[in-house]
This record gives sequence, C-alpha cells and structure tokens, in this order.
Amino acid sequence: MKFYGLKACDTCKKALKALTAAGKEVVVTDVRADGVKIGDLQRFYDSFGENLVNKRSTTWRNMSQEEREQPVIDQLVSNPTLMKRPVIESDGRLYLGWTPEVQSALL
Repeated sequence: MKFYGLKACDTCKKALKALTAAGKEVVVTDVRADGVKIGDLQRFYDSFGENLVNKRSTTWRNMSQEEREQPVIDQLVSNPTLMKRPVIESDGRLYLGWTPEVQSALL
C-alpha cells in the first residue's frame, strides 16, 4: 500500500495510525519532503479531477489568480501541499482523503 501525505497533517497521522494498527504494510511518501512524480500526479488527477486540489487550504488562499489558473499538475508541482491528503493506493485502486467510505474500504 502506498500512502501520499504530509508528516505534519493530522488527518494523515490518523489514517496512517489506523492502517498500521490494522496490520497494513504502508510505504509513506511525504509530498513536501519527498515530492511526487509527475506521472503519479497525473494518475491522481485522472482519478480525482479537481477534487485533488484542496481549495480550502492556506496554500490555495495565498495563491494569486494567475497561479490558480495554471494547469492543476503545474500547481501541484509548485505547491505540493495543495494536494488533498492522503492519497492512498491499494491493490491498484486510488483513494482520496480519510472519509468513512475510504476507511471501510481499507480497514
């Protein structure tokens, strides 16, 4: 299972704790420290579309209108913390966030 998130993100911490407690083997990628490959960002965008961008984040609020109008992949390369988190890949399927639906699918 691959897990893309931030070490400082409370939701990511909760998700990671629950997954490891359930005995899942999780490979963690910190989107800020480790970065995310453009190919992976494209797969995430293909699966989630605009939902991949956290438009309620401080990062989004601090972006100029010009930056907001850039292609999503460019936004995420420039501002990796703009990505909604976590993105979890398990058995070839992608999940976004740590909603009750994601939890029931993975735990």
